[in-house]
Amino acid sequence: MRLLADHTPAPGERWIYSAGFNAGPALADTGRIDVELADLARLSDAGARTALLSHQGSAKDDSARHLDYLADYLSRRLGRPVRYLPENSTARARAWARALDPGEIALFGNTRLDPGEERGDPGLARALAGLGDRVAIGGFSKAHRRHASNTGLLDHLPGWAAAGLVGEARALDPWAAGAGAGDAVGVGTGGGTGGGDGPSVAVLGGVKPEKTLIGLRGLTRTHHLVIPGGVVLNTLLAVTGHRIGRSELGSDPEGCARAAREVLARTGGAGIHLPRVVVVAGPDGTVRHLPLDRGVPDDHAIVDFEVRPGAIELLRRAGRVLVAGTPGRHAEGNRHAAAAVLAARAHAPGGTLLLGGDTVAELPWDGPRSTGGGSALQYLVEGTCAVFEALAANAARTDPAGYRP
Repeated sequence: MRLLADHTPAPGERWIYSAGFNAGPALADTGRIDVELADLARLSDAGARTALLSHQGSAKDDSARHLDYLADYLSRRLGRPVRYLPENSTARARAWARALDPGEIALFGNTRLDPGEERGDPGLARALAGLGDRVAIGGFSKAHRRHASNTGLLDHLPGWAAAGLVGEARALDPWAAGAGAGDAVGVGTGGGTGGGDGPSVAVLGGVKPEKTLIGLRGLTRTHHLVIPGGVVLNTLLAVTGHRIGRSELGSDPEGCARAAREVLARTGGAGIHLPRVVVVAGPDGTVRHLPLDRGVPDDHAIVDFEVRPGAIELLRRAGRVLVAGTPGRHAEGNRHAAAAVLAARAHAPGGTLLLGGDTVAELPWDGPRSTGGGSALQYLVEGTCAVFEALAANAARTDPAGYRP
C-alpha cells in the first residue's frame, strides 16, 4: 500500500479524504474523528484542498442524517473553518470541490444518504471520484466494508492509507495470535493454557451479523473459549432447539443460522459458552432471570445472561481477552454479563481489548480499545480487510503521476 505518511503534499493538490465519522450529534465518543485530525491538518498546512467524505447511519432504515454538526466539531479541533457542503455526487458538489481554496477542508454530504453507498455502486463511486484527484482512505471502523466511498473510489483514483487506518491495524497485531483450535476447552473443564500467556477468551455481543459470520466462525478456531451474547447467543440457542421467544436475530438470521450450525458441527459445542440462566424482558418491560431449560416465553426476549462460574474462572486466568460487542442490551440497563466479564478482568486491564464504537462508548473500561468492530474482527481473523486489499491492488496497478484504472 501507499502510505499517506510517506507522501509530501504540495500546495493545490486536490484530495478526497474518506473518513469513518459514524457518530451521532451527541458526539458521545469522538475517537473515530480524532484519529484523522493529524493527517487532515498536515494536508491543510501544506496547502492541499481536501474534500472530506464520511458516513453516519444507513439509508436502509432511514437513520442517515446530515453531518453539519461534525463540521462544527472539526472546525474547533483543527483550529480552522471546515464548511459543510450537503451534497457529494452531484455536478454542484464537484463544482464546490474545484472551488476550494488552497489549504481548505470541506466536509461533503453524508455518503449513507445514497443507497448506492452500501451497495458499492460503481456509478456512485465514479461520481464521488470527481471531488478530487487523489484519495486518502481512513476510517478503520469501515475497513471491512466494500462501499462506494471506501473501496469503490480506489477503482478511479490513486489511493493512500491514512495514518489512523494503519495505526489501528498495527495496534491489533499483538492480539492476532490465538490459542489454536486444538486447545479449545469446555466451560469448567480446566483446559489448556494457550502458551505462556494463559488461555484466550473472546466475548461477542451486539446485533451486527459479522459478529457471527466473522467472529464466531473465526474466533472459535483461535481461542479457548467464546462467550456469545446478543444476536450471536440468540442464534446459537435457536439452532440448538431452545425456545427463545421474541429474542432478536438481527438483519441476516438465515446466514447467521448457517454459520452457527457450521461452527457447532465443527466444534461439537466445545469452547462455546452457553448460559444456564438468561435474563429476559416481558412485553411490559419487566426483567427477570430464567433458567434456559424452561424456555423463553413467546412474548419475552433475552436481554442478558449469567456467565457460568467456569467461564469466570477462565476469564480470570486468561492471557488475552477480546470483548467485541456488549453481551447484553447494555444501553437499556442490562449489564449483568458485561459487569461479570469486566470484574473478572479488573486485575489485567492490559490483557483485555475492547472492539467497536458502541462497546468502547458503553463499557466502563480504561484498557486497550479499538473503535473498529467488524473491521477489527475481520483483521484479527483473516489478517486483512477489504480496504487493505483494495489499497494494495490500487498501488500495484496505478501510477500517481498519471493514473490509469
